[in-house]
Amino acid sequence: MPATEYQRSFGRSFLNLRRDTAVNSVESTTVTPELTQMEAELVSFQRKVAERFIDLNASSCEDLLSLEWVGKLLDSFLSCQEEFRSIVINHRSMIAKPPMDRLVSDYFERSVKALDVCNAIRDGVEQIRQWQKLIEIVICAFNNNGGGSSGKRPLGEGQFRRARKTLIELAIGMLDEKDSSSSSVSSQHRNRSFGRNKEQLHHRTIGHFRSLSWSVSRSWSASKQLQAIGNNLATPRASDITATNGLIVPVYTMTSILLFVMWALVAAIPCQDRGLQVHFNVPRNYQWGGSLMSLHDRIIEESKKRERKNTCGLLKEIHQFEKSSRLMNELVDSVQFPLSEEKEMEVRERVEELGKLQEALKNGLDPFERKVREVFHRIVRSRTEGLDTVGKHHGSE
Repeated sequence: MPATEYQRSFGRSFLNLRRDTAVNSVESTTVTPELTQMEAELVSFQRKVAERFIDLNASSCEDLLSLEWVGKLLDSFLSCQEEFRSIVINHRSMIAKPPMDRLVSDYFERSVKALDVCNAIRDGVEQIRQWQKLIEIVICAFNNNGGGSSGKRPLGEGQFRRARKTLIELAIGMLDEKDSSSSSVSSQHRNRSFGRNKEQLHHRTIGHFRSLSWSVSRSWSASKQLQAIGNNLATPRASDITATNGLIVPVYTMTSILLFVMWALVAAIPCQDRGLQVHFNVPRNYQWGGSLMSLHDRIIEESKKRERKNTCGLLKEIHQFEKSSRLMNELVDSVQFPLSEEKEMEVRERVEELGKLQEALKNGLDPFERKVREVFHRIVRSRTEGLDTVGKHHGSE
């Protein structure tokens, strides 16, 4: 079916309007008296999703994949998830009927797989914190040199030996080795997870999520998990839209958003087997499709840059960390004693730069981790609530 004809069919099926316009056009998102309340709600959902991804895609290259940007992406997911929840609740009678009951259940089952990604990202955050501790050792090695209030004593060989040893340990820890990402996270953290507080979960949810309530195992693969989330994700046909009164569209939209958000997290944060070879093919006639695909392409291009190919994560702060620590390591290796005043000043400037990066990362990680935790719990609650809504309707019939 030609693209224009498909868009017209999509528009007629979704909005039930007698007009030959595409669903993603400005005119088709205008609520008219012809639109029913449900149709207006579905169109509004598409428009809001589009606005969020247009905003995310408007970010500069410097902001893309920063902690702030990834946090903004998670906020967008939470907002979309809440609006999707409202659609499921408001139209429960239609959601409970075939084929929508199967489609909604399929989305929630895919979302379960995202819980392991959240746990793996949390492990990645802990890994970054281990690097921070090593940087703190380097900073302390050069700052704690016994100088009084009148000034600092000249840097000594012992301080450089300690810093060199720590920087080597940091460089090894930041290598992107697919099978060893999890080993750098200390064993005391392996049993921690966003889902460990069982009292906060519905009692019927505990058994189902028990295997997903802990940090991921050594054999777990982020790449395979992403493939499982996106497996057999197909664009709705015009006949499917007609058969479901358009309700299949927000399900497809939400599944695509879920897949993209989890993929972006894996791209940014260190985790096991973080391959980015996941198939994305969102039609451009969806209002949000162009922005989402543009973001996907921009992230892929970032991963192909020479200085990023072997990185353990595309997060901007990680790149700055890697670059600054590498320059510091080269500087430490190049010094000769007795140390010249010029070289000592250069070392102290590098130490100051490391300190600023370390502090910025420290301040950004905590709120980021809280957002990942919120995504985890929102997925759990939404699934339980959504399936209960469908189940209760079935029970009342």
